[in-house]
Amino acid sequence: MSDLEKLQPSTNTNSLNRLEIEIAGIKFQNPVLTASGTFGYGLDFADLIDLNRLGGFCSKGLSPKPMKGNPPPRIVETHGGMLNAIGLQNIGAKAFVTDTLPQLKKYNTKVIANVFGYSLEEYIEAIEILNDGDGISAYELNISCPNVKQGGIVIGNSPDAAAEVTTAVKQVAKRPVIVKLSPNVTSIKELALAVEGAGADALSLINTLVGMSIDVYSRRPRIANVTGGLSGPAVKPVAVRMVYEVAQVVKIPIIGIGGIANWMDAVEFFIAGACAIQIGTANYYDPCVSIKIIDGLLSYCESQKLSHISEIFNSLKK
Repeated sequence: MSDLEKLQPSTNTNSLNRLEIEIAGIKFQNPVLTASGTFGYGLDFADLIDLNRLGGFCSKGLSPKPMKGNPPPRIVETHGGMLNAIGLQNIGAKAFVTDTLPQLKKYNTKVIANVFGYSLEEYIEAIEILNDGDGISAYELNISCPNVKQGGIVIGNSPDAAAEVTTAVKQVAKRPVIVKLSPNVTSIKELALAVEGAGADALSLINTLVGMSIDVYSRRPRIANVTGGLSGPAVKPVAVRMVYEVAQVVKIPIIGIGGIANWMDAVEFFIAGACAIQIGTANYYDPCVSIKIIDGLLSYCESQKLSHISEIFNSLKK
């Protein structure tokens, strides 16, 4: 353990203020959020950590109607990561509004509703349902779904399709819209510029990388869907690179995602250009990881004599 890791962060108000940030007009008490699909609907972790300490969390992806997801097996462990093909199982936007949000009101953390659809109409329908929800701070658009009306083209792989969805959602959304970018593209800068031009208030990146794993004895795919989304430490260098590239071309805030498992990982993303981070796969093997990262960032600010964490945002030296 390094000397820095041994530091105990101060919990006085001035110290905690070092981590306060604002994205699209939303004030977060710190830049540590949890990623969609890894933290349920927040309540699932309420008995494990103090939700009040989180900057915020992103709900499991919500569609207009409930979905059962893909058949099992849906998750396998890989070298340095995890491969999943859950199939966007969820309770539906209406149940989230009527059943979940009232229970979340007692917690002092920001709730970001992650939304997906298989057509433009489904995105709009989900947003219109969620607009009536009390306690949602922003929407995060998952654009990694195939558009069934356009022959299965993945929306997030096409700058034009991604911009079209963003424009349509912005016209009906009553809250800021964060667009979550797919890494499965030739140029993530082109995609980022397209959704920024369409009115996105912020970006989050990256979503999972498409991967595959095979059982060498049965010679069958290890997940029923054949391919799935790769996440975890294995994708972090790719994610840091993409955050850096996008930070060079857009003016809107960036939330970094991808293999973050400790405070040093988070600092890497900040230096690359992110102003907040989301923690995903690490929640599965350490439910307390987000709280440890918040404490680690406070220690880092103290040891580096930073008056605010933003002093290292987009600060890469060459």
